[in-house]
Amino acid sequence: MASSKFFLLTALVALVASQSMASDPSPLQDFCVANKDSLVHVNGFPCKDAKDVNVDDFFIAANFDKPMDTTKSKAGSNVTLINVMKLAGLNTLGISMARIDYAPKGQNPPHTHPRATEILTVLEGSLYVGFVTSNQENKLFSKTLNKGDVFVFPQGLIHFQYNPSYDKPAVAMAALSSQNPGAITIANAVFGSNPPISDDVLTKAFQVDKNAVDWLQAQFWENNHN
Repeated sequence: MASSKFFLLTALVALVASQSMASDPSPLQDFCVANKDSLVHVNGFPCKDAKDVNVDDFFIAANFDKPMDTTKSKAGSNVTLINVMKLAGLNTLGISMARIDYAPKGQNPPHTHPRATEILTVLEGSLYVGFVTSNQENKLFSKTLNKGDVFVFPQGLIHFQYNPSYDKPAVAMAALSSQNPGAITIANAVFGSNPPISDDVLTKAFQVDKNAVDWLQAQFWENNHN
């Protein structure tokens, strides 16, 4: 009886631990400014010594008030992300943010954030946005947003934003529930992987012929994230 109780307790502790390790580490002190020079490898970054922390560890001149260049992206967008790699004070705080600029008819193409939920607000223009639920239903939730509107994209789900205007740019601001949310752009990952995914896999998965797959893989799959 005692051994079975011990086994149950061990399993419960393991379950709780696995859930806690599956998300950003929670702060156990006021702050834990990232020490990016440390040789210690942890989930996130080790803390800088508190006596060496200064106000600039919590500050970045991001120029979020200025339009970003959308001309270099075939998608017609520019995602300027502020995460722990750019702002060390975000370490363990479980949050980051981004400014997203969209050219007329530009888009932030279908992608996922493996480690974060995203909440987005439109600052200028209008956006057609949406996300798709997981298998088996693959249901699309979509809506046209106008200036001041807010929309949530659940963690890990494929989502997108598109500027339907022919002549007006759009701007949005997003907050993400991770210091390092990550981004997987679906087309880039599938057709621009290095090394390439086998034609045999992609022709079967997309029900197209090899010529179509080869053409897609030959495109230049650039990253619109900065």
